[in-house]
Amino acid sequence: MSSIQITYRLNTKTSKEVTEAIRVEQTIEFPFDLAPEWIQKEVVGQVVSSKEIGNSQTEVVIDFNTDTTGYEIGQMLNVVWGNVSMFPDVKVTKVEFPDDFLNTLKGPRFGISGVRELLGAKKRPILATALKPMGLNSTELASIATVMVEAGIDLIKDDHSLANQPWAKWNERVKVISSAVVEANQKFNRKSVYAPSINRPAEQMLEAAITARKLGSGALMVLPGVAGFDTMRMIADSQEVSLPIMSHPSNLGSHVMNSNHGLNHEIILATLMRLSGADISVFPNFGGRFSFSKDECTNIANACRSKLGNIKTIFPSPGGGMTIDRIPEIANFFGMDTFLLIGGALHRGNLLENAKGLRTFVDSLEN
Repeated sequence: MSSIQITYRLNTKTSKEVTEAIRVEQTIEFPFDLAPEWIQKEVVGQVVSSKEIGNSQTEVVIDFNTDTTGYEIGQMLNVVWGNVSMFPDVKVTKVEFPDDFLNTLKGPRFGISGVRELLGAKKRPILATALKPMGLNSTELASIATVMVEAGIDLIKDDHSLANQPWAKWNERVKVISSAVVEANQKFNRKSVYAPSINRPAEQMLEAAITARKLGSGALMVLPGVAGFDTMRMIADSQEVSLPIMSHPSNLGSHVMNSNHGLNHEIILATLMRLSGADISVFPNFGGRFSFSKDECTNIANACRSKLGNIKTIFPSPGGGMTIDRIPEIANFFGMDTFLLIGGALHRGNLLENAKGLRTFVDSLEN
């Protein structure tokens, strides 16, 4: 019997009661003593270890029979962070998946090597930007995208807030911008791709992804905190889509921002992204307008690129209030296998020259 091993950090004063509650609540949610013996032994989570780690905290490791996940993303999330998400002072600090679970998932379709091949970037960091602000019409956004292609920005994504607003309706926007990027690639001899945000009503998600490809989009952006991790997995697995996916962290902050509750940053923003098919994971960089630390960002990047069964490695993409002058620092900190995402700051001054400067810088790293 294989198991998913989950490490929890608990308040020491309540650790015994909460540990017992976790192993039962995350599986049978039924009085333990009334469950058949075989269910008590094989279905309910089994405590592997429990130790005090200082600061009035206890580290508890629990094994959950992999069969409890049904070998599906949604139920796996239910086992890892279902009812326990409503317990105070519980933090998931580590999740280890067995190979038999990982082997049932396709994960990212492209991964680092596949995205590099698509974009024609052998080893340098990859450049990305976001089309902003909400309120511009489709033609205005397409004009910005054209400038970005000319400058050599590799991936031009919708801002995550662009959906189906009246200023730039989704179908019209995707058609106009996709066409503009294709035309600009031919004109300027580039391989840039446009990634529309597939932020649509649930019943339209897959069809929107297929439509984006048909209209000429070269990648997609998905918000799994809004649409669901398994929805992103569905899109990634679809043969009719077959495009790289950039994931965005919108709506996921509440899972990571409390030091005594939630899940470690790298679990949400790297491991789960990989399992659910993202090829690129966007997250807030340290020193920007968000509060992620250097260590938290390092852990995310490492989890994007470390071994995870046969699941492909993916690009970390630090962003969030980045400035042009910080790009060399960020590139040095995160390394070559990184998507450098910079949005609004490119518009301070000459947009074309600012974007060209970024491409000149990353090209210099190839040598």
